[in-house]
Amino acid sequence: MNRSIMSPAKYIQGRGEIRRLHRYCTDLGAGKAYIIADSFVLSHYEKEITGGFQEGTASFILQSFAGECSLKEVEKIAQAAEKAEADVIIGIGGGKTLDVAKAVGFYSRLPLIVAPTVASTDAPCSALSVLYTEDGRLEKYLYLRSNPDRVVVDTELVAGAPVRLLVAGMGDALSTFYEARACRRSAESRGQDKSAIGAYALAQACRDTLLADGAQAKQDVENGILSEAVENIIEANIYLSGIGFESGGLAAAHAIHNAMTQLEETRPVLHGEKVAFGTIVQLVLENADTSEIAEALAFCQSVSLPTTLQQLNLDATDQSKLRIVAEASCALQEPMSNMPFEVKPEDVLAAMLEADRLGAKSSFS
Repeated sequence: MNRSIMSPAKYIQGRGEIRRLHRYCTDLGAGKAYIIADSFVLSHYEKEITGGFQEGTASFILQSFAGECSLKEVEKIAQAAEKAEADVIIGIGGGKTLDVAKAVGFYSRLPLIVAPTVASTDAPCSALSVLYTEDGRLEKYLYLRSNPDRVVVDTELVAGAPVRLLVAGMGDALSTFYEARACRRSAESRGQDKSAIGAYALAQACRDTLLADGAQAKQDVENGILSEAVENIIEANIYLSGIGFESGGLAAAHAIHNAMTQLEETRPVLHGEKVAFGTIVQLVLENADTSEIAEALAFCQSVSLPTTLQQLNLDATDQSKLRIVAEASCALQEPMSNMPFEVKPEDVLAAMLEADRLGAKSSFS
């Protein structure tokens, strides 16, 4: 059986890294960077971004981005990068900006440096871009030839982002180990390829880091302190979770998240917030030990991640809406099929209601 690990060629994390991007261009043998930067980030950190390049030998072109991550937009930027004779693409910002940069790198066949400015998801390290239509509807997943050549995380920028984003990243990261474990059990039972020992160990380290440092990191960021706990959680959210999910696999938690996006009520809820509740539902589906479920619930509540349907803007008594989620989570294209046993919509519905009951109960205990 085959085993593999997908990861960026190099991951760098530390204070002030946004000012050192020119060094990583030089490391890649590049002399001219095409920088795609989130417009909000650019309005606050343009001096830091451009100042570093003035110290080095690499030149740059700066492209502000505030649009949709659409194929049309990607093609337009790729043509501009080609016209500029750039030999490396740099993406700086949040999810859509990084997805655009990754797609531009893919179509341009140029080296790619990714510099996330939030730790709200584990997408920066992945070999995937999510493309949308011009009016914001999901169009397709673009699977890239490789992961980014460099992922550069300036922890001062990330720690300065809204606290809710860091917490949402913890919710996304929380699912990593439990989904990797489900995929591993499924592969073993079916005699299929399973994740490499290293990938599974990173998924475990992700969970352990969240449980150990999550609550302290939230408190420290709220107080403007870039502590060791914050550094650890940033690494867990972006790197450990990124490698863990891409090499370990997804299962029920993300299937339930994906299904929830069909309901208008959940649109204001962040990706990681929905995934966190989906993780509790997955543990209920697995009939996990009560101590393990209690541990996950306690963690979520300690960092203010949702543990009830009400916190997701859903009503436990309106089962017609919940049935939509249950049905959609079991669709053929969803990772629910990676669970080590057959899961039916009625199982998901029952597990959602039980997770909600447990979440509400533990909130007042």
